[in-house]
Amino acid sequence: MPPSSDIPIYTISLGCPKNLVDSEYLLGGLPGRAKPVDRPEDAAVVLVNTCGFIRPAVEESLSEILGAAEALRGLTPKPLLVVAGCLVSRYGEDLKSGMPEVDLWLTTHELPDWPAKIALALKRKANAQPARLFSSPASYAYLKISEGCRHACRFCTIPSIRGRLASRPLADLETEAKAILASGRKEIILVAQDLTAYGQDMADPSSLRALLERLLPLSGLERLRLLYLYPAGLTPELLDFMKSAGKPLLPYFDIPLQHAHPDILKSMGRPFAKDPRRVIDLVRSRFPGAAIRTSLIVGYPGETRTHFNYLMNFVREVRFQHLGVFAFQCEEGTPAAAMPGQVGMKTRQSRREVIMAAQAEISEEWLSGFERQELDILVDAPHPEWPGLHVGRAWFQSPEIDGVTYVSGPGVKPGAMVRATVEEAKTYDLVALAG
Repeated sequence: MPPSSDIPIYTISLGCPKNLVDSEYLLGGLPGRAKPVDRPEDAAVVLVNTCGFIRPAVEESLSEILGAAEALRGLTPKPLLVVAGCLVSRYGEDLKSGMPEVDLWLTTHELPDWPAKIALALKRKANAQPARLFSSPASYAYLKISEGCRHACRFCTIPSIRGRLASRPLADLETEAKAILASGRKEIILVAQDLTAYGQDMADPSSLRALLERLLPLSGLERLRLLYLYPAGLTPELLDFMKSAGKPLLPYFDIPLQHAHPDILKSMGRPFAKDPRRVIDLVRSRFPGAAIRTSLIVGYPGETRTHFNYLMNFVREVRFQHLGVFAFQCEEGTPAAAMPGQVGMKTRQSRREVIMAAQAEISEEWLSGFERQELDILVDAPHPEWPGLHVGRAWFQSPEIDGVTYVSGPGVKPGAMVRATVEEAKTYDLVALAG
């Protein structure tokens, strides 16, 4: 392969947005220029960037690896099969002995070296000045501000997979944000395990506020969205600053509470084990119309019917705009896996279904309030099945995790911000007409 040629690459990026960012850095750092292809058979490199957070994610990652290996079987020359990410960091040695079809294994602990390791396997030189190759829609991109986590929640595998908190320098983040906006994208979404912990590991401590002060004035930025705000870090001072900052900072709060009962929160080792209503009240006292998303775990060891009923009442009273509920997964190596009082999977799944049914009613009622209103819709992509219809998002809809707004009309195209009237509200989505 000549040194100047493109490298056809087929990429599967699983799990959270942080994994997607890692994949985009890898694509930008490959020798020559990465050329994404639609089939593994057409690639010189097949990359599977895995998730290993919980058992279903592990199973999905293994299935994708085996599927990729099968697609490449018998090809000559055989594309380089690369498996990277969290699954490798968690189960690396066991995987290597059981999957000889994989040519290269890359852990999250060697992220900066991913392009060079692939280049070496291809007998090429990595790019001297790697650039991120965006794979998200033309409307938004994620900006990962830190790696790892400083918390020790008893159910979580992230610290063992991703390591301790490691914040990125302010100047680097500002430079990358400018590159995102230069690509024409209007929305930047900050991601980390805990945004509120940003900078606390630095010799010269910075803060989330300092980062926001750098990013908010940037030309071309129309939406700045914050994902994963730990409740303990949402102080009155930070919220007061966010209120005074105004646009383009969105009043959208992703606050992973995980439960509501103090007994369960304490058992989980959560950094905010008191009444979570306090942080919700803090947010709503400054942002009465805020969109609040949270994630909850049901069936945690020791969760009784009383604990669950308490959580159920909490959901009904707080009325989150967005809610994700997960049945507890007993993950090997976590303290929670060895706790007494393990709840049966059938009960865990049943409790999840009960809360999600209640949330569906809450969501539908909330969204119905937007009917006949005009909203600014950021258009992500054409609808895959209906010509003329596009998938977009209002300010209170984060990509991939929330509902969407289906929009049509004049001026609607990927990357555009259009003013549209909501014609119909569904359980989790809106239908709107621009013009």
